[in-house]
Amino acid sequence: MDLMPILSTLRRHKTAAGLIVVEIALTLAIVCNALHLIATRLQVLQTDTGLAESELVVLDLDGTVADERADDVSAQDLQALRALPGVKSVALTNQVVYGYNSNNSSVSLEPGQRQGRLSAANYSGGEGLIATLGLKLVEGRDFRPEEYLLGSVLSKQDKRTVGQVIVNRALAQRLWPGEPAVGKVIYVIDDTPSTVVGVLEQLPHPYPGRKSDSGDLAMLFPVKPSYRGGVYLLRTEPGQRDAVLKAAVEATARIDPTRVVGTGATLQEMRARHFAQDRSMVWLLSGVIVALMVVTAFGIVGLASFWVQQRTRMIGTRRALGATRAQIRRYFQLENFMLTSSGIAIGMAGALALSLWLMRLYELPRLPLVWLPVGALALWLLGQAAVLAPARRAAALPPVAALRA
Repeated sequence: MDLMPILSTLRRHKTAAGLIVVEIALTLAIVCNALHLIATRLQVLQTDTGLAESELVVLDLDGTVADERADDVSAQDLQALRALPGVKSVALTNQVVYGYNSNNSSVSLEPGQRQGRLSAANYSGGEGLIATLGLKLVEGRDFRPEEYLLGSVLSKQDKRTVGQVIVNRALAQRLWPGEPAVGKVIYVIDDTPSTVVGVLEQLPHPYPGRKSDSGDLAMLFPVKPSYRGGVYLLRTEPGQRDAVLKAAVEATARIDPTRVVGTGATLQEMRARHFAQDRSMVWLLSGVIVALMVVTAFGIVGLASFWVQQRTRMIGTRRALGATRAQIRRYFQLENFMLTSSGIAIGMAGALALSLWLMRLYELPRLPLVWLPVGALALWLLGQAAVLAPARRAAALPPVAALRA
């Protein structure tokens, strides 16, 4: 019985009602897309690299040692670092996760293949790298000592050949879906064959959580870089990372005091810096959502309070004719529900349109439809909570006082 009086009232106050509907529609469109972006950023922040991140220390050194001495100095560094208290293992690699460079190579199953080549992150490192990183082999084996090559020697060859390679599971499944990868041959370096000797459960891209041509595809070659072209990774005992990092800098300085530390940090610190923008985006979008909801709530409260003052005589008349407080309160709640529902209907279309615009402009993923009912429910609850106080004030008006007004 309240429906027709509500519709009649809203027709007389089209401007005020329209503004609230538009405000709710805009809020829904923005909130749904903001929730979607927050969910995608949180997923990125929870990226699992498979590494023993809590135990790893990264040391990147820059120096002026002559090229012919770089390998000898690197060997001395490794010996000194392995002798440090609190160090489980040490390895030298050409790149590291959350680092500042990314080496990638194209991969094919046939020499000279030009179509259908894959791009994969190209890691190389010396003995103990898999153990130092904390990675797990799910197929095959690690490299044997005699299979390792010096990067300085390999770079001087006219046609570089690396006989063995270890791939991650993602790359193995892309190349040979449903088949074992060990024993298969791929062509990467100078289109020369490399035999797969092992498959790692995980080997992350150097920029995890970031869009790249290689995606999550990665491989590892038994090529030893020198410290001038790589970084030291130290796996430490629990709680020893800071002490080990300090001792590692001092130990390498004793071997060559002319070198400077380019990067000296725990891997967790590098992860925090890598994902700093994602965390900032989550907080920013969360603030936007809260601000929009608060503004919308105040808009609903203000409009409802204004209408209560405008309808004092109507409320008194209805109370005098026998309307209960609950009926008066329900009248305003139903009116708010109708306005909110109209705004939600428009806002859903706006949310999808905004998602398509963001997809074209920033290559963001499409808005999942599940966020539309989530946003709608939030606004329905917000609307009912915001109108509750004005509705109670209206219901509390004595009939005689309302009619006298």
